[in-house]
Amino acid sequence: MDNARSPLFAAIDLGSNSFHMLVVREVQGSVQTLAKIKRKVRLASGLDDNLMLSHDAMQRGWDCLSLFAERLQDIPSSNIRIVATAALRSAKNADVFIANANQILGHPITVITGEQEACTIYQGVAHTSGGKGKRLVVDIGGASTEIIIGKGFDAAALTSLDMGCVTWLEKHFKDRSLTDASFQRAVNGAKAVLAPMIKQYRELGWEMCVGASGTVQALQEIMVTQGMDETITLAKLHRLRKQAIGFGQVEELDIDGLTLERALVFPSGLSILIAIFEELGIESMTLAGGALREGLVYGMMDTMQQQDIRQRTILSIQSRFQLDTTHADNVAQTALSLLAQCGDGWVKEPVAPTLLAAAAAFHEIGITLGFKRDGEHAAYLLNHLDLPGFTLAQKQLLAEMVRHYREQLVPISGQNALSSTSANRLLRLLRLSVILCHRREKEAIPTFQLDAKDDVLTLNLEKGWLEGNALMTNELTLEEQRQSDNYWPLTIQA
Repeated sequence: MDNARSPLFAAIDLGSNSFHMLVVREVQGSVQTLAKIKRKVRLASGLDDNLMLSHDAMQRGWDCLSLFAERLQDIPSSNIRIVATAALRSAKNADVFIANANQILGHPITVITGEQEACTIYQGVAHTSGGKGKRLVVDIGGASTEIIIGKGFDAAALTSLDMGCVTWLEKHFKDRSLTDASFQRAVNGAKAVLAPMIKQYRELGWEMCVGASGTVQALQEIMVTQGMDETITLAKLHRLRKQAIGFGQVEELDIDGLTLERALVFPSGLSILIAIFEELGIESMTLAGGALREGLVYGMMDTMQQQDIRQRTILSIQSRFQLDTTHADNVAQTALSLLAQCGDGWVKEPVAPTLLAAAAAFHEIGITLGFKRDGEHAAYLLNHLDLPGFTLAQKQLLAEMVRHYREQLVPISGQNALSSTSANRLLRLLRLSVILCHRREKEAIPTFQLDAKDDVLTLNLEKGWLEGNALMTNELTLEEQRQSDNYWPLTIQA
């Protein structure tokens, strides 16, 4: 595909809390975001007891769509998807809103069912979030909550529930007071809605859990600001619940890391998530890379293959930056071989081999900006590039690994993707792999055996090899000293 002329795609989500517009194009087998527009419309708050939308709520929506319409003018109709969700599913006068909205946009709006919404959310998660095995997906919207179990790109269970952060705000925090009682009412109310689906979901089970909502995004931002890692747990949810109660009123809510625009609906979203964690017995959750809008976009891209998301990301970045993929593969295979030789349990986290291979794939990306300070360039690029399939913490770890993959050795700190011990052990292996592959030819890589006893490493090379490779000997000797200087004993033998 000619990247300069690749067509644009647009997805618009008329949500119950916010209206969103996403504009993208395909570049080197991956999706490049060109624009994101979001407006807090709070459509669901305009529904009265008879499920009639107020004129004020509809006008807020029409005003927002007038902005979106301008951006749609240059995008082919076949590349535009516009969907409406829970609030317009429920509103008895939705036809009034939609008729005028269609005129404003010049493109038809589709009101999707709860099951269609859940299915599209799952596709958005599957195309942007890494990990293997069954995943549980939770998306708390303004007026509905979608919960899905699936594997790969196939959903096994889809549920859309009539509760959301806007409707729960009006139902359980109407007086805007933040107390133990108001939170407990909201949690209990959510548990009652969840009750019919719990047995089926517990029986299906899952290996990982991701959240795809604004509530989960807000939680991650809060946790990072407050020095916590990115993994959401029930203990952290209760900790934030106590912080919220301490402010007494929703209007006074000023939790460190919580943005002003999320503050109003944060307590209601938090209470729903607490109920989901407790009823389903969720141990931990991370933030998904995408959801409904991404699902709509990927659904329009016929050329986008259903392949491993992380591998697709790696290949896309390598292509965009014209990296030497043969050399990167040699470094990755060498690093993975070294890791395997260290034995089971030397690095305990199951995702570690994937992250080591990714760091090897990206390690020369900084050279595209300049050889001098290439590690700094590489770290900057990885921290600021979109890397679908990798979480924020994983991106930060990859950035630190490529920052220090050669020359001065600086231990990795301040990351939460792996334990500090595991992160630094992977860095040591990456550095050794780069040295062993320095001639950039697979046939030139020496036969090696790495023995590991805790942090004590012994690298055994084929007999007589060092004598015939003076430059490699010098590099390995320097690395031996650098690692030992950091209290990581390394011995090179031949």
